[in-house]
Amino acid sequence: MQATAASFLARPLPPPRRIGRSAYGSVAVHGGISLLPPRLRAVRCSMSLSIGAGSSDTGDSGFSYQYAPVFRRYRERDPYKLLGVDRDASEEEIRSAKDFLVQQYAGHEASEEAIEGAYEKIIMKSYQYRKKTKINLKTKLLKRVEESPSWVKAFLGYFEVPSMDIISKRLFFFAFIAGWSIATSAENGPAFQLAISLFSCIYFLNDKMKNLLRASTTGFGVLVGGWIVGSMLVPLIPTFIIPPTWSLELLTSLVAYVFLFLGSTYLK
Repeated sequence: MQATAASFLARPLPPPRRIGRSAYGSVAVHGGISLLPPRLRAVRCSMSLSIGAGSSDTGDSGFSYQYAPVFRRYRERDPYKLLGVDRDASEEEIRSAKDFLVQQYAGHEASEEAIEGAYEKIIMKSYQYRKKTKINLKTKLLKRVEESPSWVKAFLGYFEVPSMDIISKRLFFFAFIAGWSIATSAENGPAFQLAISLFSCIYFLNDKMKNLLRASTTGFGVLVGGWIVGSMLVPLIPTFIIPPTWSLELLTSLVAYVFLFLGSTYLK
């Protein structure tokens, strides 16, 4: 069988026979296989495969998204007009407008940079305005104090403004005393709470003055002043505003708590 196959393959092909003509010349046949003319056999198929030329192993990193939406106002110089917000808009409204526009025009670098830049300009301008206003207010107050009469300067010399931590702690303490007095107003008067408030005020003043006698005198004077002012103001309050369980003594004590808080916090 192998010898028969070898002899068949070794057999020479018959000479080509011309079977006709075509537009490109004669067509010959070798053993049933047609042979094309030389100029047709030389034709090559050429196709550019540069479609994925920029891609890498990570996926579509070679493609450029040229059809991202473009923000029409990204060349606008006014940051408020660019974001589409009013000049008196809050920071929350401005931030919401910025986030919405960034989400809508994601993919277009120039639009994103313009939106972010407009937001930063507005926030920075707002910060500088608040800082300038605060400085101007402080300067005006100091200028008025300096131009005030000598007795006003001497009076203001007895006061100071502590840190916010001290103010918040003192406020919480006296607010607790006031709530305690209101909660027990139906049982008895706030005499015990008033005594605690007075001793606390003296303690706070002595911590600053470093003089127990002076702190005691000042604290007692603050309590008396608050009680007098409270007894004058309470009768002026309409009765329908006051709860029926609140007595005149309780209302006067609440005014005294306010004076004790102010005295222990702001007096030197």
